[in-house]
Amino acid sequence: MPLEIERKFLVRGTDWRQAEGTPYRQGYLNTAKERTVRVRTAGNIACLTIKGETEGASRAEYEYPVPFEDAEKMLDSLCERPLIEKTRHRVEHEGLIWEVDEFGGENAGLVIAEVELESEDQDFARPSWVGDEVTDDPRYFNANLVSHPYSEWS
Repeated sequence: MPLEIERKFLVRGTDWRQAEGTPYRQGYLNTAKERTVRVRTAGNIACLTIKGETEGASRAEYEYPVPFEDAEKMLDSLCERPLIEKTRHRVEHEGLIWEVDEFGGENAGLVIAEVELESEDQDFARPSWVGDEVTDDPRYFNANLVSHPYSEWS
């Protein structure tokens, strides 16, 4: 079973900006806690992703390519609202790739950094621009940002 082991952190400052990012649009066909089903476009690539329930920093993940036009139609007509709009920046730091998501739309102002690991107890160096860890805070799950967008937080 494919397993995603990911840690999430808030981002401070702009020292992480090194290159232009890739625009992402993603929507959810299902946001149940036990499983999420997501459609995503990243640049000119599209995929369908099914993820299991998060346990610690891990969860099952299955991802499949889909035709870009089909993904666009699903995003426009089938997915829950609002869609997740973000620009993803890939930043290398001490041998790991950090994905920094700069959100737009209803989640504008939120910037999150994620790093995928080989194991939950893997040691890694945090860049200076990485702030508080939010791995265990469900408010920051993309699927939850649909029903509770960052713009509505007090």
